[in-house]
Formats: sequence, structure tokens, C-alpha cells
Amino acid sequence: MNGSVTSSVTVNGVPRTWTLPARTSLADALRDSLGLTGTRLGCEHGVCGACTVVIDGRPARSCLTLAAACDGGDVRTVEGLAGRTVDALRTAFSAEHGLQCGFCTSGMLVTGCDIVDRRRELAADGELSGEVVRGELAGNLCRCTGYVGIVRAVVRAAKDVDAQDVEAQQRGPIPEEGSP
Repeated sequence: MNGSVTSSVTVNGVPRTWTLPARTSLADALRDSLGLTGTRLGCEHGVCGACTVVIDGRPARSCLTLAAACDGGDVRTVEGLAGRTVDALRTAFSAEHGLQCGFCTSGMLVTGCDIVDRRRELAADGELSGEVVRGELAGNLCRCTGYVGIVRAVVRAAKDVDAQDVEAQQRGPIPEEGSP
């Protein structure tokens, strides 16, 4: 055996198969094998959160996760985020000045999307508070912003997504083409 492992992983909706040294981290596999450089490598100890990706529906530190451990799994990187949650978050990050140098931003967006998507389970009344958001972001470090803009951005994005939900409910279902 040459110390390599072959794994099949779905990355951002695309099935991939890679053969890598057994000790290759998911972060290195994403960056070096697939060119997905939005996943940043900061501390390489799982402390900074810059390498955060979603593995099988939950945020995880890709610097601590072996690529081989994701065999059969689903991985979503910042490049693969799509939809109204990330759109609301990007707009809110800009409006609330939630980024400066940008190094932590990909990890913050991945974690922020998870927070916004779980807002109803995180807050009894469904409305995220700054305190709840700060607690959820505890594993993501930012050395530039002081977190105020980031926290405000996540809270704002949650409110924006809630407003979209209300608007959609008020509009009602969209009639199918050809129906009266």
C-alpha cells in the first residue's frame, strides 16, 4: 500500500473522486486538488474558523477533517453557497461593514448561513439577538472588525430572510403555468 486513499465526495453538488495521501486534510484537498481557494487556511488547528465548510449539513473545520473521512459525504464550500440566505448575508455584510481584510469572510459566511438557517431553533421567539449570534460565531476569529459589523450583519440577514418569508406567505402560491 502506498499510503493513499481513494474517496468519493460530492463537493458543491458535483460528484468527485480523489486519490490522496491518507493524511491529507479536507482543506488541502479542496484547495490543492479542486482549486477551491475560498476555504482559507489560517491556524490549521481548528481554532480560527477560516476553513469552515459544511459537511453533511453541518459546519465543520476542514483543516481538522481528513479528506478520506468525507468518503460518501456531501461537502459545501463558500463557493457552493447559493440562495436567499447567502444573498441576504452578503448584502448585510456589505451594509453593516462586516468585513475588512476578507481573510475570515468565507468562514464567517458559511457559519453565518448556518446561523440564519437555524434561527428559529436558536432563538425561542425566532428572532436572533446579538448575544446568540456572538455565541454561535465564537469559533470564528476576525482580527480586523471587532465583530460588531459581523454580528449586526447576521442579525440583519436573519430579519431580511424572515421578511422574505412573510412576503411569500402574503403573495400565496405561484399559479402553475396554464392554470386559471
